[in-house]
Amino acid sequence: MIISVIGNSSCDKDIYKIAEEVGKLIAEKGGVLITGGLGGVMEAASKGAKEAGGTTVGILPDFSKEDANRYVDIPITGFPSFSAIAISESVP
Repeated sequence: MIISVIGNSSCDKDIYKIAEEVGKLIAEKGGVLITGGLGGVMEAASKGAKEAGGTTVGILPDFSKEDANRYVDIPITGFPSFSAIAISESVP
């Protein structure tokens, strides 16, 4: 199962905790998490998934893998302006 989480690259503590819990639940159910790979909601979901033993994929809008948050296992680069489309189309 592959699940995408899309959200802002900045968020408040409450939203961060919710996104972290969502990532955790995805991983606990055996899902692979796909995000935009940056901060905020994307980082929180990735953190939750990673801490629960899941696999995380970040589809980054730039060409630098170093832009990925520290919880991304598999950074995919080179998708300027197509990252949201790539994420949403990644789930069959």
